[in-house]
Amino acid sequence: MSIAENIRSLARDGMSTAEIAQKLNIGYRHAYHVLKRSGFLAAGSCKVKAEVDIPTRMRILSKPVLRVEELERGGFELSGRWILSDIGELVVDRTLPKDVGVYAFVVDGVAQYVGVAMMGIAKRLYFYSKPGVTQRTSKRINGILKKELLDRPSIEIFAAFPPDFDWNGFPVHGSAGLEVGMIKKYALPWNKRGTG
Repeated sequence: MSIAENIRSLARDGMSTAEIAQKLNIGYRHAYHVLKRSGFLAAGSCKVKAEVDIPTRMRILSKPVLRVEELERGGFELSGRWILSDIGELVVDRTLPKDVGVYAFVVDGVAQYVGVAMMGIAKRLYFYSKPGVTQRTSKRINGILKKELLDRPSIEIFAAFPPDFDWNGFPVHGSAGLEVGMIKKYALPWNKRGTG
């Protein structure tokens, strides 16, 4: 079990950030940042989120995390990295694929968010960097990405392009089905749909 997994496990057992740092003989800031990124901490606090958030948090925590190794075994490939430009804008470090597919945003080797790009990966991710006024999800994820990039140089973007197929004569969209299945199976803290 990695240090980050140990930190999350101890938090699930009810230990405070300070207790976790002391037990694992690690710096407080290390424990704090892992818990913050994993959604365990209330905004601006060192305490585990208040009871009102426990049902949602427990639904997320009852699912396994999705590690980058599992993404790669499933056919996902590193397609780019989110970075902040010199003027603080969200940009991708390379040209993204234009194909329809599923993408995952990965922090510290663990997927935090997955989505389907029906218009193509490059176009969908463009809207995260420059969300329109009515694009609530794009605006929310833009804010999360920018905040996370204050503490790290980049966030990895993995993508996969599953084929469409037929099921008993009905068309099945491979990418849409994969996204829904991943949200249902894994703890993805930035996906709101997966917490309800």
